[in-house]
Amino acid sequence: MRTLYQFYQLALNNHDRLMALMMLSLHGLLVWGENGHLHTALLLCHYGFFLLWQPVMRQSDKLSWKMVGIVLTGAYLTTFLTNWWVTAFWIAGLFSLIGGRVLSSEASHSKVPNILAASYLLAILLLWVVPKLLNANNDLLAAELLLIYVLPILPLTILFLSAKNSTPAETPNIDFFYTLLIFLLTIIVILSSFAIGIIWQIHYVKLLIFTVFGLATTLVAISWLWNPSATFSGLELLMSRYLLSIGLPFEQWIRKIAAFAENETSAEGFLQASMHELAALNWVSGVSWHSDSTQQKIGETTHYISTFSFHQLHLTLYSRWQFTPAMYLHVQLLTQILGEFYEAKRREETISQNAYMQSLYETGSRLTHDIKNILQSLGTLSAAAEQSNHAEDDARLVDLIKKQLPRLSQRLASTLNKLEEPGVEKKNQAKVSSWWKSFKQLNTHQQVQFEAPAHLPKTDIDPDVLDSVVDNLIQNALEKARLETGISINVAIMPSNHFCIEVTDTGSAVPDEVAEKLFKSHVNSKSGLGVGLYHAAQQAEHAGYLLSLTDNIDGEVRFRLEKVD
Repeated sequence: MRTLYQFYQLALNNHDRLMALMMLSLHGLLVWGENGHLHTALLLCHYGFFLLWQPVMRQSDKLSWKMVGIVLTGAYLTTFLTNWWVTAFWIAGLFSLIGGRVLSSEASHSKVPNILAASYLLAILLLWVVPKLLNANNDLLAAELLLIYVLPILPLTILFLSAKNSTPAETPNIDFFYTLLIFLLTIIVILSSFAIGIIWQIHYVKLLIFTVFGLATTLVAISWLWNPSATFSGLELLMSRYLLSIGLPFEQWIRKIAAFAENETSAEGFLQASMHELAALNWVSGVSWHSDSTQQKIGETTHYISTFSFHQLHLTLYSRWQFTPAMYLHVQLLTQILGEFYEAKRREETISQNAYMQSLYETGSRLTHDIKNILQSLGTLSAAAEQSNHAEDDARLVDLIKKQLPRLSQRLASTLNKLEEPGVEKKNQAKVSSWWKSFKQLNTHQQVQFEAPAHLPKTDIDPDVLDSVVDNLIQNALEKARLETGISINVAIMPSNHFCIEVTDTGSAVPDEVAEKLFKSHVNSKSGLGVGLYHAAQQAEHAGYLLSLTDNIDGEVRFRLEKVD
């Protein structure tokens, strides 16, 4: 018993040695199997080695009664259905199983036994079996001795190559595509050789040359048509489109999903339309999904369930039959596209909501800034009233109030309009001369010097924007004057064709780190610079003006507001 186990470990527990023994038994069957009893013995021997070598079931698997019946039925049929046609197709099948492994991604050293085995099967098929089909034995009499005694060296070499390999037998991987392709090509060679031999009645060697070279030319043409040039996609694109369209045209699905994403305004509306489209497919019975707090269902449930999750979307698909692996990957791709579109719609809604909230925030900030300027103007009038001690001053104060209250009332009404319609900016137009006169009157009691050329620009301006921005610049300068002594403030309209006004103070320079962000973001500063200037710059830009810091040195800090053409 121990001797039999050692023989099993040596000869039958290695995949390559089993393959070599299977081919040696096949060689004996083809060459010496003409005797009836010897033929049956060699046939069963070859069939047994094939069952031990076959790449479908492992040797350690337990056989069910069904598999036992199939094995016994195959052994019974092989003893009766034996002719050269069956032999040719059988060798073609073995060659395709081994050749498919040669083309797969295995290690180079493990391919050598398969290459030798495939070479043996192809040689015995073309030089021994096919001539028997054509009754062309006389055409290869010179090679008969070579085939009988030299060709078996190939399977014997596999035995010696595997002698030092004590790895247990493993079930090899089967590449279905390569195996099927090689089998079909081998069948084409067999049938084309038979057809040409029957029709042309030529020497078998010439026939074989015509067949092999004809097949090679066909394969070269197909490989060129697969991807011929950059201008013509070829068969590769057609094949890819077919593989991506299992049960559903891929482009049609993309087009419908994109149309839903464009037409539906909300993410939930897009998801509803897409799910109804998915449930309408003939292989889908029902769909259920939940996202965030929403959970819905369409159609009927079945026993065949497939679940998919993409971002915040969890999808359960009920199919009418069990998905194959290829079909599952196809459905996963379709649902992933749906999930990505849904996530994009959710992000679009979030961005829209954030933009709306940002608009409200910026509008509120601008209104706060405008109201602050109006309060500052009222504070100026209050200060003028407190400083009035004589009847003549009272008369000038009353005249100032009569002129400024309507203007302040107009600015307050404009601010309330912005509050009612935050997305609408209304522009008022006025002459520079009238605005400049009223602005100087409003700030007469401030420690500010006003300068203007003899001839003011003729261009129209927006008085609301100028009041807001220039008031902010003046208030910042006055705040600096409270902290630093000996500061003078100057407001000057520059002599130019377009409107340009500058506010200059002789205080300390704005820090560099504050100056870099002055008009780009909010900057908190004890001197009051930077908080309102950001909103002033945004307001000026929307009205067609540019606010900038032109000079920033100790003793000369100059802000410029000019109209942009």
